[in-house]
Amino acid sequence: MEVVALVSGGKDSCFAMMRCLDYGHKIVALANLIPVDDAIDELDSYMYQTVGHQIVVSYAKCMGLPLFRRRIRGSSRDQGLKYNVTEGDEVEDMFLLLSEIKRQIPSISAVSSGAIASDYQRLRVESVCSRLGLVSLAYLWKQDQTLLLDEMIRRGIVAITVKVAAMGLKPSAHLGKELAELKCHLLQMNESYGINVCGEGGEYETLTLDCPLFCNARIVLDDFEVILHSPDSIAPVGILHPLAFHLEHKPNSSDIVGDSSIVQENSSCLYEVDGGIVHNDVENKQQTLNPVTTADACTNIDLRISKTGKNLFSIGCWIQDPCSTSEGLKADLVAVLSRIENQLKEEGLGWVNVLYVHLFISSMMEFGLANEVYMSFITEQKCSLGVPSRSTIELPLVQVGLGNAYVEVLVANEQVKRVLHVQSISCWAPSCIGPYSQATLHGEILYMAGQLGLDPPTMKLCPGGPTAELELSLQNSEAVANAFGCSIFSSAIHFLVYCSAHLTSSEKEQVEHKLHSSYITHLDCSNTGSYPTILYVLASYLPKGAYVEIKPVLYVPTNDDGVATRELEARGSWTASSEAFSGWSPQYSDLNDSCCQVHTIGGRICSAVISITDDIALKICSTEQLYHSEEHMKALARFCAFKLTKILIDNDFSWDTITMLRFYYSVEHSVAADVMSRVFSETFAELECGGSGRTDGVPIFNIVPVSASGCSASMNDIISCELLASKV
Repeated sequence: MEVVALVSGGKDSCFAMMRCLDYGHKIVALANLIPVDDAIDELDSYMYQTVGHQIVVSYAKCMGLPLFRRRIRGSSRDQGLKYNVTEGDEVEDMFLLLSEIKRQIPSISAVSSGAIASDYQRLRVESVCSRLGLVSLAYLWKQDQTLLLDEMIRRGIVAITVKVAAMGLKPSAHLGKELAELKCHLLQMNESYGINVCGEGGEYETLTLDCPLFCNARIVLDDFEVILHSPDSIAPVGILHPLAFHLEHKPNSSDIVGDSSIVQENSSCLYEVDGGIVHNDVENKQQTLNPVTTADACTNIDLRISKTGKNLFSIGCWIQDPCSTSEGLKADLVAVLSRIENQLKEEGLGWVNVLYVHLFISSMMEFGLANEVYMSFITEQKCSLGVPSRSTIELPLVQVGLGNAYVEVLVANEQVKRVLHVQSISCWAPSCIGPYSQATLHGEILYMAGQLGLDPPTMKLCPGGPTAELELSLQNSEAVANAFGCSIFSSAIHFLVYCSAHLTSSEKEQVEHKLHSSYITHLDCSNTGSYPTILYVLASYLPKGAYVEIKPVLYVPTNDDGVATRELEARGSWTASSEAFSGWSPQYSDLNDSCCQVHTIGGRICSAVISITDDIALKICSTEQLYHSEEHMKALARFCAFKLTKILIDNDFSWDTITMLRFYYSVEHSVAADVMSRVFSETFAELECGGSGRTDGVPIFNIVPVSASGCSASMNDIISCELLASKV
């Protein structure tokens, strides 16, 4: 990609540019924001480093690149973590600057920044990039600061301190010193006082005088003065004010840089960007769909709603027997999302209440189209607390009469959630460029988006096949979990593992072995945690042609010990009547619990997987003639209901505590989706269910058609049941 780099003069923005080149991008322009008054060294800014701005103007000649500058006229008006477009805010100066650069250089598609740990800065850069249709590149994000400092010095960044503001750093002794000189002292101060060795807490700021990117010249600081900003006896604040400097020409520049692609003849020009530019947000240019008109084309929509508790419920929606006027995926997905949106409105809710979205489509070849439709409904503007997490896979929907799109959403009545949505491409974990987040925390349960084996800095699938993808997807999931203070190896409740239908039997077994061995290794090392429930699902295709995708659900205990340890009461009292079970139990008495996985956490959370294989099915059915018939499926449904109820009762959970109940069935068994739905509905009706999780006495669930599923990678289940219950 062609990149414009945000430069402040500091070491981080320069090293971020070097990382861009490492990953094959091309720096074509520089962008810098400076004070209105040249005599001012530092502004009271939450966003920009301006100390040393007098020298940054030389970067154009040093690098042979055009430098665009704008004077900062705004201030920090919106000081919330998530930025909302605010007139007169300093972020709008960045927007105007980048808007003009994009106008003059239309080929630019990405913006580089040196953010390491500041969510405040990262989110604002991402906001501006999103509005301009640019990609945010933040290759230093979440990297170990000690390792970063070492690498910056090792790779030839020569930077001096131009501001100090921390215990152990003195203006008289440490201003103007090179990083290499201060490295040992910074490490010592980190050990003694906990300061950030890269200065991410504002402990110090730097000015880069030379680096491998400076192919034409280096900067030599001839004279400066030290200004004592705050004479605090513990942590005095001092600033270095440049008085005189010159450029020293570099011979044989191509040998120094090692890549002459960033050098452009006659391009080291300075452009002053002034005045206002009309906002030309990409979001406003998106195609507007007409959900009502399109939805009217298909009126036969089966909308399922479950309220399995007071605070959480799910909505599953799909096209049942699509009408002949359906125009394919776009029409079906618009219809489904419209119905869900209308249902949310009827409940007095909106997309802001949605925690998670399962997006099932009939063809991954149309993923781009599905994403376009999705983004016309679910936007950051509609989700003030953060956009929901999401997973997307291809399933054989049309084969069983479910149209081209199937959407299931998890909804919370209250607007309380914590969302992690990193849109910048970095070395930390795969970015989520668009309205879906890496993870959403509600209560004490973390719902993580589907994770692929993507190399974060390149966003490409890693080589090495299925097991390599699984290993990297686990690493990516761990990075996301760490951001919430937990680990997938000690906190996982449940793992849903999607496998591509293109895997061989041997490759599936290798995936299962790799997942199992990874868990055993980590649990043996940590002596904490326990093995979660696991369900494998065979998908026709996965995004980007991946072999494996994992979707973890984690338990993240509250920091409030009083809440975490209090005794909780079950919500409601759903149980099956004794009469209903009296005729069922003997039939299943010779079947042990080997078909069940159950994982509970302190009586607060229960995850379960029920696996109905051919062997179990033959024991349940009275005659082989019924095998794979509707009557056969009803017998299997009765067994699932029996096991499900027993799990709830044995672990002191009720129906009202269930937050998710999903049945996967193999389309190889020629039973239509509407038949499966009816069979399970009739079965649950026999149990005389009560509580709020019902419709006319029948518990609500979602039926998902798959190529195959199972508790092992062999995926030989006829039916797999996936349950999650929570009292938190």
